[in-house]
Amino acid sequence: MPITDFLENNAKLYKDDVSLVEINPQLPEKNLVTWKEFSLIETSSRNGRRSELTWGEFDKKANRFANLLLSRGIKKGDRVAILLLNCIEWLPIYFGILKTGALAVPLNYRYTSEEIQYCLKLSECCSLVFGPEFIGRIEEIYGRIPSVKLLLYAGEECPTFAESYDRLVTYCSSKSPCISLSDEDDAAIYFSSGTTGFPKAILHIHKSLVHACKTEQEHHMQTKEDIFLCIPPLYHTGAKMHWFGNLICGGKAVILKGNKPEWTLKAISEEKCTIVWLLVPWAQDILDSIARGDIDINDYRLSQWRLMHIGAQPVPQSLIKRWHTYFPNHKYDTNYGLSESTGPGCVHLGIDNIDKVGSIGKAGFGWKTKIVDEKRKCVKRGEVGELAVKGPAVMKCYYNDEKATNEVLSDGWLFTGDMAMEDEDGFIYLVDRKKDVIITGGENIYPVQIEDFLRRNDAVKDCAVIGLPDKRLGEIAAAIIELKKGYSLSEEQINEFCLELPRYKRPRVVIFADVPRNPTGKIEKPKLRKMYCGDSLVAKQVLN
Repeated sequence: MPITDFLENNAKLYKDDVSLVEINPQLPEKNLVTWKEFSLIETSSRNGRRSELTWGEFDKKANRFANLLLSRGIKKGDRVAILLLNCIEWLPIYFGILKTGALAVPLNYRYTSEEIQYCLKLSECCSLVFGPEFIGRIEEIYGRIPSVKLLLYAGEECPTFAESYDRLVTYCSSKSPCISLSDEDDAAIYFSSGTTGFPKAILHIHKSLVHACKTEQEHHMQTKEDIFLCIPPLYHTGAKMHWFGNLICGGKAVILKGNKPEWTLKAISEEKCTIVWLLVPWAQDILDSIARGDIDINDYRLSQWRLMHIGAQPVPQSLIKRWHTYFPNHKYDTNYGLSESTGPGCVHLGIDNIDKVGSIGKAGFGWKTKIVDEKRKCVKRGEVGELAVKGPAVMKCYYNDEKATNEVLSDGWLFTGDMAMEDEDGFIYLVDRKKDVIITGGENIYPVQIEDFLRRNDAVKDCAVIGLPDKRLGEIAAAIIELKKGYSLSEEQINEFCLELPRYKRPRVVIFADVPRNPTGKIEKPKLRKMYCGDSLVAKQVLN
């Protein structure tokens, strides 16, 4: 079955039940959101900074957009890009594209105009839907992407080079276009995060998206009563595939536009959210706000919140231990995944394995794992190797990149590029990205291990470890450390703190600075290497 069937079934079974809520805490209560309605007939409930859609409205809005695209010549197999900030219209647009048989192509809203142009050309998109925040970037590349024939602007005051999506969709039928779809049909193209180079176009079929739904519900047991809080960007597989667990059972989701600790807790309290997926920095911010007294958790209704789970990066044991001092009744889970594996879930810890915090867990529902050496032969337990995964949601290919596809896909196995090890109980621990390993004097240093150690220091908010060039050792470890508000540390104090580490693992350079992360929480190590390697002052000091 295609993933669109879940939406249509919910519209039949739960027509008048709320499917999506958008909360924009940055708007004054008296102001209305700036988006126009898709339809003059069906209207979502809007009350200042809050808006909502029922399942019936969700499906009709998706149908209207599908029929608009079809009326403009978009056909099965075409590709339609989405460049929008998180909003209540995002998912109806996504499903509208899928209902035509076209491929949805979500774009990172942080892309520059050049990156947008690159991704549109690589994926051979014929249409783009974009919001008001991106007018300048799209205007810069307008006319330079011959394949894009239809530019749709979602917002007020449509620019002259685009057509008004809000106006056009109003006059389209809300009935299903009834395009025949199968499990094996192409469904979506997602772009890699670019942490190891320029983004690659990742092609998934409907079967992959459906399995992501089943995996999420199997792991976290969503029911109709569960309410999922979505904070991460919807263009990424992480947020959307966790929401898929609610899609499969008709549960409500809340889209929060912003991630301040007080906004998060207020949304959980007022919307009675039961499941929240956080990135490590956001969880850390909540804990720090509570510790400073900026937030009193007794001011919020949080007793219904049953599950807190984290993904996108290794999770420090110290964070979860600290979390449970404030939220002792929370179930906890962590998920590992890649966009190439349709997001999170190919490996997961499991809510009953709290004693294994620090591990990413075991193979997820319907998945297999193995850890291999450079010749792709399985290593012994306890040895470090590259993690490979196999399952129903592995990507079809890197679109228009056969060479890159062949480098990571073999006999159904996806070779992730992540270095890992398996303990005596079969639980997998991430060690680092294959390309991030630092080789110093012939010894392999895995930055994640040092980062986890440094985060134990109460003054450290975040940290990243990269390799700097060294004439004698080849590379040495440098720690970029971001301190918590109100704390101070010296290089000498860090060096003393690191005496517990083996000598070769101790950072040789300590830099106090912010740690850049992308919207999905991953440390942007290429950016750090560009800042501190090559011709940088630090590198010169090291090499001299």
